[in-house]
Amino acid sequence: MGQTTLNIHPSAGSGGPTPPPPKDLYAKRQQIYPKLAHGKFRSVKWVVMAITLGVYYLLPWLRWDRGEGIPNQAVLADFESEKFYFFFIEIWPQDIHFLAGLLILAALVLFLITSLLGRVWCGYTCPQTVWTDLYIWVERAFEGDRAARMRLDHAPWSFNKAWRKLGKHTIWLVIAFWTGGAFILYWHDAPTVAQGWFTGDAPLSAYWFAGILTLTTYFLAGWMREQVCTYMCPWPRIQGALTDEHALNVTYRYDRGEPRGPKRKSESWDERGDCIDCDQCVQVCPVGIDIRDGSQLECIHCALCIDACDEMMTKIGRPTGLIAYDTDVAVTARANHQTPPKYRVLRTRTMLYVILISAISALMVWGLATKATIEANVLKDRSPPFVQLSNGEIQNGYTLKLVNKQSDPRTMVISISGIEGLTYSVIGFEHEGAEPLELPVEAFGVDRYRVLVSAPAGAPQRQITISVRDAETGETDINRASFRGPNQ
Repeated sequence: MGQTTLNIHPSAGSGGPTPPPPKDLYAKRQQIYPKLAHGKFRSVKWVVMAITLGVYYLLPWLRWDRGEGIPNQAVLADFESEKFYFFFIEIWPQDIHFLAGLLILAALVLFLITSLLGRVWCGYTCPQTVWTDLYIWVERAFEGDRAARMRLDHAPWSFNKAWRKLGKHTIWLVIAFWTGGAFILYWHDAPTVAQGWFTGDAPLSAYWFAGILTLTTYFLAGWMREQVCTYMCPWPRIQGALTDEHALNVTYRYDRGEPRGPKRKSESWDERGDCIDCDQCVQVCPVGIDIRDGSQLECIHCALCIDACDEMMTKIGRPTGLIAYDTDVAVTARANHQTPPKYRVLRTRTMLYVILISAISALMVWGLATKATIEANVLKDRSPPFVQLSNGEIQNGYTLKLVNKQSDPRTMVISISGIEGLTYSVIGFEHEGAEPLELPVEAFGVDRYRVLVSAPAGAPQRQITISVRDAETGETDINRASFRGPNQ
């Protein structure tokens, strides 16, 4: 029989006080109903959303002539041919350092933007923000603005409520499917995979990843929303190390707004702040925070609270800018009745980021401009390491891999040297001796050749040099390889 373990509190049965119930550490999510804001920042967000979604959905369809046998797609990660195409840039597996450089540049640019404007990336261009904005727009189209959505959710089920909910979720799923479908177009030729999608001819991986992206888009943008920013995204935790009191952040200017409270028209503005506690800044916030509580982890700096507050200030005849992009040092200075310092773009950390970005960008541009278009790799046979021929010569075998990174076929001239009396032959070609030999290489091709190198048994030097040169341009790649014999 199994044993049962009883957890008995020390005071139980001893006349002591009853122990308190364990604290519930789980808080149920409070549904957020963001109100539609009107103003310049909301307009900027509409424009950014349209541009970013347009780029994402349409970029795979942009054509770029790459030659025969290669997908004419401007941006394509072609795993089948092991290449990444980005307009005129072609990245091979050997060029992975360029991708690493792009990631480092992206991180540094994000650091620079954060040090200047806080979490403006999160508020405008983060994919979670963009798709959540789109989903809320659809939700608002079916269910109305904040008050109407709240009434609908609390109303009993009816035909009106059912068709609005069903219509909203249907459009959400269509958008999610478009999102997942557009993603796979970056990994396959867009017209080809789109044509074969509904006939079952698309690769299995296309259906798999499209399904994953469809579900994640639907749940992250439609259901989880602000929870992704608050609990799943690491960026709010990282940004604290990237910003300081001189960075522009969406800020409630408490020096002007406090003390706050409701105000009647007949009351004076003396001895009180401009904030009338209307909560409009809270109602438009997509993450449901009160910006008046100061800097918060959840804030994505979308600036919709600025639009809402400015609209209210205009209505009551007060100056706008009670909530604005401002620095902590400026707010503190005004609160202490001092002249706030001017905003400084050039600071130690921003200059450091600019220097690093410039240096890495220059290095990458130089690398792309001088990138080799041919590459030769030599792999020596391991078993057997050598063969002794009937005439006493020692023969070693090698695999020569020639890489052509251009869109036209090329002719490579191979020459081998390093040992006196050396001769070589290439399987499939009539060649004997040590004279250079021309080898064809396909466009964007990787061709492999079997090379047999022979040398006198008594030759003292045991290393050879294999030189590969483009017959037309003279571009050269040189490799060295060991040559083994009986005494090695």
